[in-house]
Amino acid sequence: MTGRPFVPGSRVASRLGLTERVFAGARSRRLMRTVEDGLARVEDDLAGELRVSDPLVDATSRYLYEAGGKRVRPMLVLLTCQLGDGVTDDVIHAATALELTHLGSLYHDDVMDDADVRRGVPAAHSVWGNSIAILTGDLLFARASQIMARLGERAIRLQADTFERLVLGQMHETIGAQPGDDPVAFYLQVLKDKTGSLIAAAAQAGILFGNAPAEYEQAMFDFGEKTGVAFQLLDDVIDLSDDPGETGKVPGTDLRAGVPTMPYLLLGEREDAASTALRRQIDDGVAEIAAGADPAILDGALASLRDHDATAQTRALAHSWSRDAVDALSPVPDGPVREGLARFAEAVADRSS
Repeated sequence: MTGRPFVPGSRVASRLGLTERVFAGARSRRLMRTVEDGLARVEDDLAGELRVSDPLVDATSRYLYEAGGKRVRPMLVLLTCQLGDGVTDDVIHAATALELTHLGSLYHDDVMDDADVRRGVPAAHSVWGNSIAILTGDLLFARASQIMARLGERAIRLQADTFERLVLGQMHETIGAQPGDDPVAFYLQVLKDKTGSLIAAAAQAGILFGNAPAEYEQAMFDFGEKTGVAFQLLDDVIDLSDDPGETGKVPGTDLRAGVPTMPYLLLGEREDAASTALRRQIDDGVAEIAAGADPAILDGALASLRDHDATAQTRALAHSWSRDAVDALSPVPDGPVREGLARFAEAVADRSS
């Protein structure tokens, strides 16, 4: 793999349309250039942090980074820091640490979900095995913690609290809803912890390390968490896409691995015969795959779920969380930053699916 995989502005635009959406309007153009320049600095910082003298470790730790990515979290850091002093060295380092934390979580997620593909390339564990993939994720977490430690106690606390929520979210997803739990409410809490926490940390980091007024910090936490839930709900819809180029992985990866998603959970709330039969077909297929059957046996059922109203309901739910995220911005003064954040929340719920 050669060359920088990410050109500031272009890859984000291709995946989320953020260049057109977040920076729409004349007064946002200067902000767009500032954020793109900051993203270029984050890329350089990431490349340096991922450079390791050991050849194997260097290859594994750079693997998913070089496969690309949306850089959603660094972009949020670079947006919210504009409410303070703007892009400082500490802002760049915090954005880098949070992106490394996200990268590390992907290595672990793919092992736990037994995913075949990530970002359009074979999942790391399918190349080097589970143990190396897990250890690579651990290494990235350690490197992120080292960066945060250099930024002081505030950064250490932010990293530790966020990492705890990431782990709790993954544990609860793995264990699953217990008797007495509402499956949909339980899943939304998993999304808040597993996805929303890191996006919330990114929104907060711009405030903390850009020296913005402290009264914006809670608003950014709420905005980031709600945006993260909206983002993941739309991912649940996109996961059912029959276009691997859209998802970067095999369609229905989570469901084939027995990991519930919102369309599946909402399907389970329906009592009509067709919905009940489709739920039973998916459950039977997951059990057969766990016993060694070809995952393709679920192709038909997943196509039916893609066209089911439960998936349309999931898309509507993503839009609802996106609107709540925008509402959380009320303490932030009017201007390009608030407009950009609002458009960001809207964009993550409007991706093609």
